[in-house]
Amino acid sequence: MAYEKERQKPADFTREQTMIYELRAYTIQPGRAPEFAKLSGDVARPIRGNDYGTLEGYWLSEFGPLNQVVHLWSHADLNARQDARARLGQNQAWTNEFIPQAMPLIQKQEIKLMTAVKPLNPPTSQGNVYEYRHYRTKTGRAKEFAENLRGAFPVREKYSPNVGLWITEAGQPNEVSHMWVYESLNQRFEARGACAQDEDWQAFLGKAGPLLEEMHSMIMLPADFSPMQ
Repeated sequence: MAYEKERQKPADFTREQTMIYELRAYTIQPGRAPEFAKLSGDVARPIRGNDYGTLEGYWLSEFGPLNQVVHLWSHADLNARQDARARLGQNQAWTNEFIPQAMPLIQKQEIKLMTAVKPLNPPTSQGNVYEYRHYRTKTGRAKEFAENLRGAFPVREKYSPNVGLWITEAGQPNEVSHMWVYESLNQRFEARGACAQDEDWQAFLGKAGPLLEEMHSMIMLPADFSPMQ
């Protein structure tokens, strides 16, 4: 489709640092998340394309919070996001064709606006399993924790690639989010086990762990129309 061909990455990280990533997590009526994802792929995706922000990924939760769809969008900056939301609200196909079908399926919506700590790194392979982890740090320590985590990536990425690392600017204060990609659930289990035996990774945990208040994790599978597969 045309919007897939138009999907482009920032030329350098200096530009990406000004970008806004919008993570939207919708809790769907029990058992109807696949129905909502199909509606999004069949109806919403052709309407939106990448004209109202760039879709980076779309997933369904497998473990963790249940009955959720999660989609990640990027915008050039906050002004671009605001403009995109306003224009989308004026799109009659969106308001007349998608919204009336989607709203009855949604129980709850959560939105996070995030800035990148490192460049987004989507996998080129398909059939992957994704893990989205979000940590609430002690007040005022999010940047410190995020920088410590980024510094430990050479150790951690020996076992699985990182997709993204963000600091939440709105939606939840003092939060750091990161996403990881695995070939399978078995590979995730093996990678986590190997990390637990890595002395360098354990040294990082000893230093960074005291900065945290809460840790949450969600295992997700990509929808068939997700740019990240």
